[in-house]
Amino acid sequence: MQDLVNGPVGGMSDDERRILARHNEFGITDRYIDGESSLFHPWVGDVWLKPLRFDVRNNVYVNILWAKGPGGLGRHRHRGQVTALTLEGSWRYEEYDWVAKPGDFVQENPGVIHTLTSDTGTKTLFSVGGSLEFYDENDNLENIMDVFSFLDMYIRYCEGNNLKVNRDLIF
Repeated sequence: MQDLVNGPVGGMSDDERRILARHNEFGITDRYIDGESSLFHPWVGDVWLKPLRFDVRNNVYVNILWAKGPGGLGRHRHRGQVTALTLEGSWRYEEYDWVAKPGDFVQENPGVIHTLTSDTGTKTLFSVGGSLEFYDENDNLENIMDVFSFLDMYIRYCEGNNLKVNRDLIF
């Protein structure tokens, strides 16, 4: 039996104390992000992002993508795993025959070029690992973004609008 605060009932072993000490010294603390403490900022056209996590150690960024109306992102490829949970509206990849609606979960594996489109507008929670590469219609690489690119975009938006950067979003 485990006590979540004190370890196993009856006390902690020396190994458990040592591991806990390593966690206390090197681990990342749990975070609570109030929904009001992060803000939406513009990204591409009528697509906005609400950052929830910038994991700079692992090149992972978590955000809510908000397409305010019909539109989307250009052709792109992920170099890491992506997961998505649709919160509002709907979206799809032009290259596939499915449409993600509220409550739908999408798992993307690295390497495929696709084009995110929303016919209605959407709010979707994305967890993105690795870089994001943008391509033109001839498969020419136009831009590469990663956690630092998204972090820089967020910080520049805050600074340009005299808003406080929420450092709790950065791990």
